[in-house]
Amino acid sequence: MTPRENLQAALRRTGPEYIPMYFSLCPYLEAEVKRRTGAADYEEYFGFDARTFGLTPTKHQNDYSRYFGPLKAGTTIDEWGVGHEPGSLAHFTRFLHPMENFEDPREVWDFPMPDILAEYRWEGMKERVDQCHERGYAAIFSAIQIFEPAWYLRGLDHLLCDMMTDEEMASACLKRMADHQVEVARRAARCGFDIIVFGDDVGTQKALMMSCELWRKWLKPDMRNAIAAAKEINPQVLAYYHSDGVISDIIEDLIEIGVDILNPVQPECIDPVEVKRLYGDRLSFWGTIGTQTTMPFGTPEEIEGKVKEMIEVVGRGGGLCIAPTHMLEPEVPYENLEAFVGAVRKYGGYAK
Repeated sequence: MTPRENLQAALRRTGPEYIPMYFSLCPYLEAEVKRRTGAADYEEYFGFDARTFGLTPTKHQNDYSRYFGPLKAGTTIDEWGVGHEPGSLAHFTRFLHPMENFEDPREVWDFPMPDILAEYRWEGMKERVDQCHERGYAAIFSAIQIFEPAWYLRGLDHLLCDMMTDEEMASACLKRMADHQVEVARRAARCGFDIIVFGDDVGTQKALMMSCELWRKWLKPDMRNAIAAAKEINPQVLAYYHSDGVISDIIEDLIEIGVDILNPVQPECIDPVEVKRLYGDRLSFWGTIGTQTTMPFGTPEEIEGKVKEMIEVVGRGGGLCIAPTHMLEPEVPYENLEAFVGAVRKYGGYAK
């Protein structure tokens, strides 16, 4: 099997030759990998089965300054219009929400959107995917979100309140995102991606951040439409859905709307073994190794044990790409990253 074929076999539960692995690194750890190994591309260095792609940067940044007051030194505004004020730790920033003082839905509709649908943003994408396939790797498009960018602009507390008390405002905020992201899903599917990452963080450490009824009213239909748009173009594309936190109450809904892969199956919030038992015949899993507990605070021996357990239980019969459940942050010792990779190779059926 090529790496692409192996990943597809794992995620379609048809018998992979080995358990695929994946992780993403914060800038600090990415630099640490380069310092220690000389590798500028850690996906290549660690031998992942897939490569991840996103859009090229915009050449036509909108001027969003009128939506903000005076900004602290070092603050940047991204192409969506969200402000990022420097934080006190590593790459973390404080979000500034340009729509938080809007009172009329017409202000939302008048707000300038980035040019993510411009043809130049997609030039050469299909060719890059084809080249990835020719090298034997799967191609992943990241990412299509609706709720998250909407609240980045409006503010989380404001948008949640809108969803309960101001339907016109909530509809405007979410519809503007959905219109864009459904078309992004179509274009990604036309490019031939094997996996498209969808998702919105809707879970807290203890429960959904909204009622199931509210999620089903406001978020489920648009996510269903985005997934359907991609699968209408390419029925073979795998829909990967990301949400941190406790989302047990909506897993059946996610399967219903076409989700194939659940990420990150955060063990501090959801039991991966139980999720495998309940849904493993209809859903595959990407994650299961905790980034709040195991990766930063476990010993290399503890990491090896947890990886072994997840491979033997959640990986049984396929259906697992083992990974830390979020980007690895600076507090993760490099030795723990090495322990994770070593354990996957030791227990995951990799050729000795």
